[in-house]
Amino acid sequence: MKAFSYERARSPQQAAAVVAANPEARFIAGGTNLIDLMKLQIEAPRHLVDVQDLDLHRIEAKEDGGLRIGALVSNTALATDERIRRDYGAVARAIMAGASGQLRNKATTAGNLLQRTRCPYFYDTAQRCNKRAPGSGCAAIEGFSRGLGVIGTSEHCIATYPGDMAVALRLFETVVETVDAEGAVRMIPLAEFHRLPGTTPERDTVLEQGEFITAVHLGPPPEGRQFYQKVRDRASYAFALVSVAALLRPDGTGRVAFGGVAPRPWRVEEAEELLPQGARAVTDRAFRDARPTAGNAFKLPLATRTLAYVMAQAKG
Repeated sequence: MKAFSYERARSPQQAAAVVAANPEARFIAGGTNLIDLMKLQIEAPRHLVDVQDLDLHRIEAKEDGGLRIGALVSNTALATDERIRRDYGAVARAIMAGASGQLRNKATTAGNLLQRTRCPYFYDTAQRCNKRAPGSGCAAIEGFSRGLGVIGTSEHCIATYPGDMAVALRLFETVVETVDAEGAVRMIPLAEFHRLPGTTPERDTVLEQGEFITAVHLGPPPEGRQFYQKVRDRASYAFALVSVAALLRPDGTGRVAFGGVAPRPWRVEEAEELLPQGARAVTDRAFRDARPTAGNAFKLPLATRTLAYVMAQAKG
């Protein structure tokens, strides 16, 4: 790990101003992803701005019936909150399906959204990776791609977004609240927050340099039963090959988002209109533009079977 300087933030705006003025600065909260990246010298920030002391640890009710979740609410606190368990159960289940108890105690809501891919070629600095070293190429495309993306990818990158929580959050009217160096607040729909790689896979989100997440807003809890099903190579402490977050109603309508298949949580609202026709109809539409490799084409039928399993659970 390379040497770096360090300071504690006094306010969200001040933190944003410091990082905006220094391209080699990074925010640090729980550090569960950033510290690993620094140890491997995938990230080598010259300056860290510690935001843990900021007053962003609360979950607050909103007038519209939704919730405002502070950026520094830990994964454990969020998953065990009575309101989340009761009204946003898919979120609680998704969080508990990820990492370990120790990591969930430290990891934050904003940090979870910002975690970087676990593509093995991104983590191996001896390999070509456009996300880590723009312009170097993507060794994954012709390499071991079992855990990588089948849709939303490009010729420059086939890495997947690794998280669970954000997949479940796509079922709700989730909005990410940020502040910049000038104190301007921006509200970004989660559907627009994570970027597809295109020709610039090094940019994971739409955030500008120094823009700081202060909260995540959930809309009013919708009617219907909620599910989160994660399929992985081992029973715990593994990232999803395919995951399905679903909100299903007795009349056959609902919402569905997929994880482990794309550079961002994958939800295609037009596909949800086909839920009464069954899982195959939904996934045929949701993955219509899929470009799998020989090593991960199995994810397409796996997504269909996982959704079918969830729909069977909803029917009892």
